[in-house]
Amino acid sequence: MFFFIGGIQPKTILVDKQARSCPACGHFQVFQKRVDHYLSLFFIPLFPVKKGAPFLICEKCKTVLDKHTDRVNVVQKVSERRCPHCRRHIDPDFAFCPYCGNAL
Repeated sequence: MFFFIGGIQPKTILVDKQARSCPACGHFQVFQKRVDHYLSLFFIPLFPVKKGAPFLICEKCKTVLDKHTDRVNVVQKVSERRCPHCRRHIDPDFAFCPYCGNAL
């Protein structure tokens, strides 16, 4: 008896390696990326199925930027959350801090 595990999985591709300045934080860590979907077999991406639209994202502050205008406008900033006790960055979905264990 054989089982095949397969499906469609997303993969983030770096489109342009040229770093740009972020208007939100000022660092030169804005890169053009896109999310492509691949047909995978046993969790190994084999064939591209769908190419995503390119977007700009700052690797430092995780701000997603709009490229369609003459100047870069901030579209969405991924929510940044800190623990009130230890002040470390945490995922917004957590109910407890993974570093100090206190309730959020």
